[in-house]
Amino acid sequence: MTDMKVSLPVGDAGNLIHQAVTGGSITGEMIDSYQVMSPAGTVWVLVYEKHYVRAGNRLTLTVTLDDFESMTFADGVARRVTRIHCAGGGGGQGLFRFDWGASESFEDTVLNALRPYRVG
Repeated sequence: MTDMKVSLPVGDAGNLIHQAVTGGSITGEMIDSYQVMSPAGTVWVLVYEKHYVRAGNRLTLTVTLDDFESMTFADGVARRVTRIHCAGGGGGQGLFRFDWGASESFEDTVLNALRPYRVG
């Protein structure tokens, strides 16, 4: 599981994640997307699936984004930041479901796409 904060709005961060997971992959696809907006902020849940040869199976990646938190930046202005939580799973067969690091690699796709915007 991975957590990070970025300086992008929820929608922009979600779009970058979607492009990174599906745009650079033949097997990456979105299974579901769920968004809730309120005066307090936005929550967006993205669920992806991708086939990894080394895991011998399809893996899932669930990404939760929200903008309920703010930070004060170097210019002294407080702005909302987007918190991102990623959890990868699946892989393997039978009783012992080793994925040989493929779920972490799936999570790294999100980290790499958003690294330039990481804060905190």
